Formats: sequence, structure tokens, C-alpha cells
Amino acid sequence: MKRFEPNYIDSSILLDAERRLRKDFYNRPDVLVVAQQLIGKILVTNFDNRLTAARIVETEAYNGAADKASHAYNNRRTARTEIMFGEPGTAYVYLCYGIHHLFNVVSNAKNIPHAVLIRGAEPVYGIDVMLDRCRKLQLDTTITKGPGNVSKALGIYTRHTGFDLFGTAIFIVDDGYHAYDKAVIASARIGVDYAAEDALLPYRYYVKGNPFVSGKIK
Repeated sequence: MKRFEPNYIDSSILLDAERRLRKDFYNRPDVLVVAQQLIGKILVTNFDNRLTAARIVETEAYNGAADKASHAYNNRRTARTEIMFGEPGTAYVYLCYGIHHLFNVVSNAKNIPHAVLIRGAEPVYGIDVMLDRCRKLQLDTTITKGPGNVSKALGIYTRHTGFDLFGTAIFIVDDGYHAYDKAVIASARIGVDYAAEDALLPYRYYVKGNPFVSGKIK
């Protein structure tokens, strides 16, 4: 397991309400643009005064009704997927394999079920809390590598599905960091072989060379 030296962000930046992404960031018609521009932003949680944050380094876009890999393909509406048809800037958290809680951001207008899965993130604050949640004694790259690990380290569970991202519990911050285009790679998504030809779509984005990127890299 690879260790690394974390890049810490001051809590005053994370808690600056002016830096939080607003609804117009999420309320855009192209989910690919949202997925790409979430790269480099900071996902923050503040549960029971335990502040944790990680910079997003890997995302996957799900293009709603037209996307065979999406839970909402063909406008499928169930108790689980109804959140995807809600307001942009809403958390969609679902259980995978009965153990992993996967955090997604709902985008586009209401009743258009676009979503972006956060697959990988680099810890920048509250690492001691993350270690406690993950029952780890020392920091390594597995702590937030992969979507299930991201949620576990940040304390996100299915009970948080439906939370809006504009309050003080879960939100995403722009601290001015820019992931330059040449450093962001597009590839096919992971684990969606059931989606036939849509499994090959280049809807996954990640920061080249970042140790917190999961799955295959170029």
C-alpha cells in the first residue's frame, strides 16, 4: 500500500460559504461537463462537528434515461432512483454489493436524472477522523481510493441520500485549484459491462498520475 504526504487545506477555506458550489454549477444540461469540472473540487462533510475533506480526483458521469449504465435508464423510477429525478445539487447515495455506500451528485434540471459518481479523492483535512472511521492506524492511498472508500472515510451513508449540497453537512468547495486539461484523462467507466455498447463510452475522468485514482489508468 502506497503512503503519501498529504496536502492539507485550512479549515477556514473549507468552511467559507462563498466557496461552495451553487445550484447553477449542477444545473447544466451536459453531465460530462459537470463530471469533468468536479475534478479538483473538494468534497466536504461535517457530521457531529467532525470536519473531513478530500479533493476529487476521479469521477464517472451517468447520462440518465439515455444511458444503459444509469440506474435511471429509460426513465426507470423506483424508491431508490427517485432522488435522481430531483433537484440539481442533491446527494444520491446507494448501496453496492450490500456493503459499499456510493456517493453521487445529481445534476441537470429536475426530472432529468443525470448523476456523477465520485470514484476517488485525495484527503486534505480531518485525516485523523478518516483513519478512525476506516479503522486504519496509518495513512495510505487506499483510504479514499475507490467510491466505497471515499464515502466511508468521509462518513457518507445511504441515510444521506436526498441531502442537498448547499447546507453545512455535505457540500463541495472550489478553492481555486485547477486541474489542467492535459492532466485529466477520459476513459471507459468501471464495472458497467452490463451496459453493452454504453460500457465503452468515455464517461470516466481522472487526474493522471494521482495515487488515489482507482481501477485501470492510462
